[in-house]
Amino acid sequence: MFEKITGIWLSGGWVMIPLALLAVLIYSTGIQLLLFLRKGNIQLGHESEWTSWIYDPSQAKGRAGEIIRYTQENISESKHLRSRFEEVRQSMLHTIERRMTFLNTLVAAAPLMGLLGTVIGMLGTFAAISSGGGAETAAMVAAGISEALITTQTGLFIALPGIFLVLIIRRRKHAVEAALARIEALSLTKLKLD
Repeated sequence: MFEKITGIWLSGGWVMIPLALLAVLIYSTGIQLLLFLRKGNIQLGHESEWTSWIYDPSQAKGRAGEIIRYTQENISESKHLRSRFEEVRQSMLHTIERRMTFLNTLVAAAPLMGLLGTVIGMLGTFAAISSGGGAETAAMVAAGISEALITTQTGLFIALPGIFLVLIIRRRKHAVEAALARIEALSLTKLKLD
């Protein structure tokens, strides 16, 4: 089994090496982002806790507590509260947005790298066809077509799960944005700032 996989891998040519590196980058970056959103300092708790914390910021805990205390400190107008929430959004989400841009670029590059392998494989095929006939030519044509198809398949195989990973990360990022917006709305309502 291992020999068969190795044989298929090697028939893809040198483009398989950058494809493997691209796959490692995509999935390591994606998993880091997921862990940051899940276990990092992005966790904001539950809405049932936010209301009591907004009334008494000293009881607030975790990241949500830090945000509530920071946004309510010496606030007398709603525009000040809104600007502080905007600062919080920028500081929390800037890193995520930057990494997501990098991840999207990597995911988009995977099929293109596979296409490069396709072009190289087809060039090898055409070179074999132009060299004449015989058993050697048939083997060279088969190798070129194999390289073309395997690299395309590998590029797509890397990119498709990467797209789903990006969608999951984007959904979690939107959940953080929605939580921040809800805390802001509750703060404005409870503090009666307009």
